Amino acid sequence: MLYVKKQTLLFIAFLVWGIAGFNVLRIGIFAYPNHLSFVNLFLSFIVFLCFQKFVFGKLVKKHTKRIMEYKEAKQFFLKFFDTKSFLIMAFMMTGGIWLRSSEIVSEKFIAIFYSGLGASLFLAGILFGIQYINASSNKNKNQEITK
Repeated sequence: MLYVKKQTLLFIAFLVWGIAGFNVLRIGIFAYPNHLSFVNLFLSFIVFLCFQKFVFGKLVKKHTKRIMEYKEAKQFFLKFFDTKSFLIMAFMMTGGIWLRSSEIVSEKFIAIFYSGLGASLFLAGILFGIQYINASSNKNKNQEITK
């Protein structure tokens, strides 16, 4: 049970990133009602684009490549991340919780930033799900060819 097919690591990444993204996006959306404007939505979109282009888009490609290059068919279930990624996730979670609880930033900032960040995280989850489907269907095609 602790060891799974390497394709399943992509499914675990889909769940982890999707749930994290949904929760961060939810926080941003709940903070938005008093700050809803075209400018703020545009700023959230800019945050989304920046995180997608410079962080999470690259992360999905990097981790998918690393996972699919594992030689052994089964891997420890936590290997959907490398150590660096676990540390980044822990830092982001701790920083995000501290930022909100310290009230250093405004609710407007939370609405704008968390909505963009959460949407990008959620999209990363979806992209991992797509990679899982692609890896699983490629595996099935390869099995059909060898029969």
